[in-house]
Amino acid sequence: MTQYLLAVHSVEGQVPPTDEEMQHAYKAVDAFNEQLKTAGAWVFAGGLHPADTATVVRVTNGEVLTTDGPFAETKEQLGGFWIISAPDLDAALAWAAQGAVACGGPVEVRPFQEIPEV
Repeated sequence: MTQYLLAVHSVEGQVPPTDEEMQHAYKAVDAFNEQLKTAGAWVFAGGLHPADTATVVRVTNGEVLTTDGPFAETKEQLGGFWIISAPDLDAALAWAAQGAVACGGPVEVRPFQEIPEV
């Protein structure tokens, strides 16, 4: 089975959800997580703090430079993710559709690279 990243994106500047909407989303995501676990597709998941809490670390010629803020200068940022195991892309897309409903936002699907056997 291939592992897939289901990435949840958020958009800076959008009206934030109400507390009631967030509680509904938390419950829906918890239920979705249980579905993944029951199906044996669950690997790992997590929500992230806002992008403005990020720190970027760069090393150039041995010198470490850290800067505040996200790496990508964009309004759309990664807000959370699932790592799942699925037999194929179609199955991963089906899980992503359920995840998008649960979290109320777009979900990007990307397969992990296969690790060559040594």
